[in-house]
Amino acid sequence: MSAPPRVLTVAGSDSGGGAGIQADLKTMLALGVHGMSVVTAVTAQNSLGVQGAWELPVEAVRAQYRSVVDDIGVQAVKTGMLASAELVEAVAELIAGTDAPVVVDPVGVSKHGDPLLAASALDSVRTRLLPVAAVATPNLDEVAQLTGVRVESEDQLPEAAAAVLAYGPQWVLIKGGHLTGDAVDLLTDGSEQYWLRAPRHDNRHTHGTGCTLASAIASQLAKGRTVPEAVAAAKEYVTGAIAAGYALGGGIGPVDHGWTFRPQEG
Repeated sequence: MSAPPRVLTVAGSDSGGGAGIQADLKTMLALGVHGMSVVTAVTAQNSLGVQGAWELPVEAVRAQYRSVVDDIGVQAVKTGMLASAELVEAVAELIAGTDAPVVVDPVGVSKHGDPLLAASALDSVRTRLLPVAAVATPNLDEVAQLTGVRVESEDQLPEAAAAVLAYGPQWVLIKGGHLTGDAVDLLTDGSEQYWLRAPRHDNRHTHGTGCTLASAIASQLAKGRTVPEAVAAAKEYVTGAIAAGYALGGGIGPVDHGWTFRPQEG
């Protein structure tokens, strides 16, 4: 039996299992690819928030990356929580030398509003990480953090996309999930535009949506899909995962990464 496509996540660990490396690997399993990981930081995290975070040394991150890529190889890479300028720059250098599409989720804050990226690292994300991305997937808070553009309505999404594209990614997916109404995202490379809409589910248990979406895109790219095809399939997967999200602990529960394995009602 031949091995499935291989996808590498470079991100932080979520001890609660809803986001980060844990969400990435669950998504990859659900979508039929072999998931591998480079841990950049360890968090103490649960449904109520992030109680602590400790980044790993650059040499530990570099060693994990080289160990996986040089022996096993990758068909796609996804980046998440990178914590510091030093880590951002090291990871950007590593992925620039890797012949595989990279999905950059420019993680700035957690679902609960806890900071996951040092303010001093923002310039490194703009100038080093975004230029090597095949797809960047910022939410509206991250757009504001990176570009200063604040989106309050759907018709401002193209402006936000242009501001992010100015830093060099091939494609940008502006996630409009924080707006009211349907969950609408805009995918564009500056010439083509794809508007992706999905009904908004009345479910507060959405921890890990950003990690899950970016990992789903990377998984689809590893299978050989184009960026528009990969993003559309990933949007469908994460919409189902949100609909099936469940309560854990006393706060915001996770999306259900295994929803495709379970019998669907109706």
